[in-house]
Amino acid sequence: MLKSDTTPARKTPSGLDGNPVPKARKIEYTAGFLAEARSAEAGAQTTLFDEALTHETSTQESAVQETISESATSAPVPSQPNRAALPAGEIELKLLVDADRMAHFNAAPIIASNARNKGTRKHLNSVYYDTPDRMLRRNGLSLRVRQSGARFVQTVKTDAADDPLRRGEWEASVPSLAPDLALAMPFIPVKLRDNLQAQPLEAVFTADIHRHTRMIDLPSGTVEVAFDHGSLKAGDRSMPVSEIELELKGGSASTIYEIALRLAEHGAVKPSIRSKSARGFDLAAGTPPSARRPRKLRLDPSVTLDEAFATILRSCFHHLLQSLPAAEDGRNPEGIHQLRVSLRRLRSALDLMGSVGALSNLDALRSEARWLAQDLSAARDWDVFQLETLPTIAKACASVAGFDALGQVAAKRQSAAYRKAHLALDDRRCAVFLIGLGDWIETRGWRNGVAAEDLGQFAEPAVNFAERVLAGQYAKVLKRGRRFKSLPAEQLHRVRLATKRLRYLAEFLLPLYEDCRSARRFSRRLAALQEELGAFNDMAVTASLLDGLGAETPDSATAVAAIAGWQARASVGVQPSLRSTWREFTATRVPWSRYAGQD
Repeated sequence: MLKSDTTPARKTPSGLDGNPVPKARKIEYTAGFLAEARSAEAGAQTTLFDEALTHETSTQESAVQETISESATSAPVPSQPNRAALPAGEIELKLLVDADRMAHFNAAPIIASNARNKGTRKHLNSVYYDTPDRMLRRNGLSLRVRQSGARFVQTVKTDAADDPLRRGEWEASVPSLAPDLALAMPFIPVKLRDNLQAQPLEAVFTADIHRHTRMIDLPSGTVEVAFDHGSLKAGDRSMPVSEIELELKGGSASTIYEIALRLAEHGAVKPSIRSKSARGFDLAAGTPPSARRPRKLRLDPSVTLDEAFATILRSCFHHLLQSLPAAEDGRNPEGIHQLRVSLRRLRSALDLMGSVGALSNLDALRSEARWLAQDLSAARDWDVFQLETLPTIAKACASVAGFDALGQVAAKRQSAAYRKAHLALDDRRCAVFLIGLGDWIETRGWRNGVAAEDLGQFAEPAVNFAERVLAGQYAKVLKRGRRFKSLPAEQLHRVRLATKRLRYLAEFLLPLYEDCRSARRFSRRLAALQEELGAFNDMAVTASLLDGLGAETPDSATAVAAIAGWQARASVGVQPSLRSTWREFTATRVPWSRYAGQD
């Protein structure tokens, strides 16, 4: 999880120039809740599945190499003499809980029976600052001053430009809750410094948090559990905070998930990656949580299949967790949409992994992802109808009666669909699925049950696997699209499904061919084909939604007929464009093999 905004600050030493020396950069891997970093240098002895994760350069330090190392046999990394030790990484999990249940979780058997003592309590008061136009937030930065007892600590946080799962964090002591911009400047991008100095900083919101921390010892490891409750305030608006943070202090990563699952048995929990900072800024602006498209994957052509699987799954999982707040909030229809997309991506990634053989828990995860997606589908279908289909056709057919009545009935169906979606998201089954998925990703659970002699396939170059998979799915699309211009609707639907699968596979695997111009061209034309084929599917979905609505509300029967006629006419007009898009796609050179298109 992203590190809590209420974590007690640690004193940061000053450099020779008086500026704070940045803390060693922390890897905070949100997807899978992993943020583990171990010290290693280029050329150090490593195990089969060692993963070079990142090379970071801080403002005042030379590049630091941080490596996540995890072997199939859990063998330790051999110690190396004369190495500068890096701080231990962190594995954190955040759980949102009902405020009136916090004491019950604190008294849960897994906590009460294994806690060292009654723990410690702190009162943390924080003020978050930004410019009037929110320049820091728009550039992935935050500036906070926190009071804990008599100490005041200023913190600058920044998202890595190429990885939303990683954050830099630097701290410095200050005399009061007022920010010291000079201390923050070394960690602000150069291009923003002049603008920041020209604008006054203002307090945007405050966080008033009471934290109770306890240390839990289990045979498999030690976990620090922090129970946070309090509120965020921005002007006359406020928002409660009630969450539990689990941080691994030693032992196996499975310990943190064991505790999380036991807490899920004790009451409703929701895994979250949304920071208090993000919640506070949305509170101040009066806006719902955002729902973004997934960031483009980055895969080095030399990456192993094992690491490629982990990177793909982390991307899917992060997208899923990132979309949850907006979907649960309900005010932004993009939330449900992106959550459904994230589940489709996840299912495609799991299907992709299934092509290497029967992997542990793969079928169970696919089943759970399918269950959740099915309970979200109606909400998205009615969103599209209400926000796009109905207003567009009603405006074009202004003389036709019944659109208002149809809209009222559709709104009721839409509300019912959202209730179904929220029930699924509130279900304990959803929380257990998410926690289990995170555990599976970060412990590389797909290796479990694989015979030792077969583990070597995961160490092979991912690009070899990508060529086989992409070529096979591309051949399937071409086969289903034979005699394309004469295909009936049901056959076009089969082409659409094959094309959609190829697009997800391409999204996952074409980054291995990033330097290849043909990869970018192929991606563009594949996307164009899927979108046009999707238009036909949207019409079929509309027809199923309208089935029976006219009879239910006689006043809207004419409007229902108008929509059906409009879309029938539109489908005829789309055909020439679709055929042209198909020709362009099939004429595009594939990036993975000179011979793939001849299968």
